[in-house]
Amino acid sequence: MTVDSIIQSARAGHRLSRDEGLFLLRNAELLDLGGLANEIRFRNHPRPLVTFVVDTNPNYTNICTVDCIFCAFYRHPGEEGEYTYTVDHMIQKFKESAAKGVTTILLQGGVNPALPFEYYEELVKRTVAEVPQVYPHFFSTSEIIGMAQVSGLSTRQVLERLWNAGLRSIPGGGAEILSDRVKKKISSKKGTSADWLNVMKTAHEIGYKSTATMMYGHLETDEDVVEHLEQVRVLQDSTGGFTAFIPWSFKPGNTPLEKIIPHYATPIRYLQMIAFSRVYLDNVPHIQASWFSEGKKTGQIALHFGADDFGGTLLEENVHAAANFVNKTNTAECKELIREAGFVPAQRTTLYEILAVDEREAAA
Repeated sequence: MTVDSIIQSARAGHRLSRDEGLFLLRNAELLDLGGLANEIRFRNHPRPLVTFVVDTNPNYTNICTVDCIFCAFYRHPGEEGEYTYTVDHMIQKFKESAAKGVTTILLQGGVNPALPFEYYEELVKRTVAEVPQVYPHFFSTSEIIGMAQVSGLSTRQVLERLWNAGLRSIPGGGAEILSDRVKKKISSKKGTSADWLNVMKTAHEIGYKSTATMMYGHLETDEDVVEHLEQVRVLQDSTGGFTAFIPWSFKPGNTPLEKIIPHYATPIRYLQMIAFSRVYLDNVPHIQASWFSEGKKTGQIALHFGADDFGGTLLEENVHAAANFVNKTNTAECKELIREAGFVPAQRTTLYEILAVDEREAAA
């Protein structure tokens, strides 16, 4: 086994095994890995389009009892700074976002045992009925598991009722690293890798689409990264429900884990994760680069390392902000960043349908 032989095999369209993936991740030069990923990206998406979505990421509560040591956002019930917003409040926020051109609401919160399941149902129903301009992309697997625990329903019943309320897609949060060895250390109350995979599998069987995510740069090893991607790939083979894969690096600020991991992962590691995920996840349509979590320049470079999507405009974001990590943009700048990187901006929906290709491309 050599790096060259694995690259040639992948270039020919063959699927990497776990062992080949691990060998490539550990031994390939970054530019060689990036070049391979870029080839695969253009094989999958021949046009030089980079998609983005006009979205926002508000939170309905920061109360959480899961106590993940990588999180600076949550508060315990009764703790200073804790909040839970009413459905009325959230609907008003959604209307304000829609007036600014937002098409996707990526909504997450803490696992708040004081909230009845009916709160979530009402939130979905009223969003669909009262703010039809936006697409609800609501609730991580952790929140869905929490809903099941509070209500006494199964996760399938929770997902079915949310579906009947009008929800059609869920974000990929809660995965972190799909390695129980790591999960026991960083999120011991959150459940196992199988719990995340089960919620996603059930959602896909019902008809939901979702993203898959990975948070790296903490206690994981290269073996854990490969294990994570392998489990995503296996589930995708079964259900086809993942629209995109989104890796991002751990942000240590104000978190308990900061004492152990005080530094950000490097941009080089991020580019490696983007490229490797594009090569390994041969059945996931899109790889999302993040101007937000990694910085605008790194996000632009990632578009040459296998990513074909630039995420969202994120008019509001509170989780990374709680870790003292803040990046801001708007639709015009998002387009310009894509252009500067040498690509054509294309606004998309939550489910990656193209809404509008940049006017400069249309005129050409």
